[in-house]
Parts: sequence; C-alpha cells; structure tokens
Amino acid sequence: MKSPICEMLGVEFPLVAFSHCRDVVAAVSRAGGFGVLGATGHSPDSVRRELKWIDDHVDGKPYGLDVLIPENMATAGESGVTYKSLRARVPLQHSAFARALLEKAGVILADRDVPDDQPQPFDPMRAMDVLEAAFEHPIKLIANALGVPPPAMIDMGKRHGVPVAALVGAREHAIRQVNAGVDILVVQGTEAGGHCGEVTTLVLVPEVLHAIKAIRDVPVLAAGGIMNGAQMAACMAMGAAGAWTGSVWLATVESETSEIFREKMIEATSRDAVRSKSRTGKPARQLRSAWTEAWERDPASPGALPMPMQSLISENALRSVDRAAAAGNPRAREMVTYFVGQGVGLIDSVRSAGQVVQDFKREFIDAVEHLNDLMAE
Repeated sequence: MKSPICEMLGVEFPLVAFSHCRDVVAAVSRAGGFGVLGATGHSPDSVRRELKWIDDHVDGKPYGLDVLIPENMATAGESGVTYKSLRARVPLQHSAFARALLEKAGVILADRDVPDDQPQPFDPMRAMDVLEAAFEHPIKLIANALGVPPPAMIDMGKRHGVPVAALVGAREHAIRQVNAGVDILVVQGTEAGGHCGEVTTLVLVPEVLHAIKAIRDVPVLAAGGIMNGAQMAACMAMGAAGAWTGSVWLATVESETSEIFREKMIEATSRDAVRSKSRTGKPARQLRSAWTEAWERDPASPGALPMPMQSLISENALRSVDRAAAAGNPRAREMVTYFVGQGVGLIDSVRSAGQVVQDFKREFIDAVEHLNDLMAE
C-alpha cells in the first residue's frame, strides 16, 4: 500500500494497534500491522523489560511506544510531587465514598504500598525518563496524548529519526500540534475508548484535514470506533492515511483484560461505553458499571477529583474489584469496568490479535472492491 504511514513506519498495512499488552503489540507487528505499547504507569526499568520481551518476539518487525504527558492537570508546574504526598491531599469525603461503594459490594480494599519516592500518576518527568529508556530499543514511533508533546519529546524524536505522533480530539488541537512540529496526527473521535473529546470520527477527520491543509502536510491516522477493515477503508476514503485502533484489541486472547471484562464486552451494546471522569479525573470512555454510575449519578457522589488525584482513588479500588469479581463475587462483577469505546457493540467473540489483523485486511479489500464495483456500474 502507498500510504505515507507505511513508508514512515515500515509496515505493509497502515493499521496501528495501541495496547498496554506486549503480547498484542508483538502479534500485531508480526502480522503486518504496527503495534504501539501504552507505557503510562511504567518506570524506565519496567519499560526496558517490556521492550526487551517485544524485541525477542516481534521477529524484527517495527513497533512503537505511547506515553501520556498531560498539558493540564491539578499539579501542573509543581515539582517533586510523589504518590504519597498527593494521596495526602485527597479529601476524606472522596475516599469515604469509594470505600462505601466497595463495602456495599462486599469488596475488601487492598491498598498497595508504594515507595516514598514513587512519582505521582501521569508524572511528566517520569514519562520523559521512560522515553529515554525506550530509545535503548529499536522503537519506530513515539506518541503522546492529552496535549502537545513537550519540545524535549519532539526533539528526542528528531534526534533518533523517529516520528512523533500526537492524539487530538478537536480541530484547534490539531492546528496546535502541527505548528508544534509533530509528524503524525492521531485524530480521535468521541467513539474512542479512554480520554476523548465530543466530536465524532466521521466529522473530525475531514475537519482536521481541511484545517491543516494550508499549514503543513501531516499524515492523519483516524481513530475512534474503528473495529473492522470496512470502517478503516471508509476513513481512508475521507483522506486518512491509516487507522489507529485500541478497543478491538481488548477482545483478543493476548490482551491484558480479565475474562470477566471480556464477557462483559461481548454482552455490551455501544451505549454501554460512557464518558466518565470517575477513573482519571478527565472525561474517558469506559464500560458502564456500578462504579461509573455511582460516581456520575448517585446524589451522594462528591464528584470526581481532577487529574491526577482521582486515579489515587480509582486504581486501587478497581484492582480490588477485579480480584473480588474473579473470586466469584457477583456484586463486584457489576462494578468491573475498563476503558473501551463505542465499538464495543461490535464485539461478539474473542479472537487472536493476529487473526484480527488478517480480518482487517480482508474486510478492507472487500470494502474497496465494493466501491470499485459501484463505480463500474
């Protein structure tokens, strides 16, 4: 395929797969796509271990790394913020509300012990240290979400000859990213799982392409709700150079998700993927559950704290929920949630990641041939 993404990333098919699971990353790249490891939450040492494993299992195929360096969060501009110092700022009413939810479901909160110097969640300096460690490996892309990558990240990409991608959810964000010097735009509609805006993929992709045309020629990867090759072909018909996907890989045998969450994905409809601040403090699309409903709709809810403080409440609580659900607690199962997009309504089975890539290729070709047949008539 002649897509600029194929040339930039060294792949045969411009399907990019974002996953927190190294197995998915390696499997997708081996199958002809491009796997991207989500490194949020990793330390330099842990990312080295993950990338060493990928190097050993990817058969020399290219892959990339994604970090999350928010431009706007409650601790912006502060230095030396640790997990423990930030936890001390969490209001008692928020901690009490979360504990009450767990107690009502019969879930014991297993608080984890962290080192005194453990950085805050989404710490920008930790993310840059992770990137430095990642460049000890042959990564072929670095990507950032929730804002313009810092100049040091863009410079790092240029120094290593590696493209820098950035996720955007609005036209004005795309313009800022292009002016900042990013190499690839991931234009993500509201259908997407995780942090997302309010504009649909079908509208946002052409809107961004039109807006950046006069500034600079930057390839666009369409993202948000793309679960099959026909949707990918539709986005490329609008002018995208490829697709960035995430939710579809959660329903693979290799993914990091639990068996219970996979079952809930198969049961879910597209309306069960809701935008909620209940996990990170910013609007993020995830599977509707008793957890999201309580934070968003319960009159007693104190409301989510701003990023990164809400994560100090949610992550330990939801880990405890997952353990209790796996042990057979039905009320805990009702609380199980994870980031997933509206494409969850298209999930009806669990496949291998390699099979998903092959299915995308076949569906893409079928869609293109369908359009050609229409033109021939």
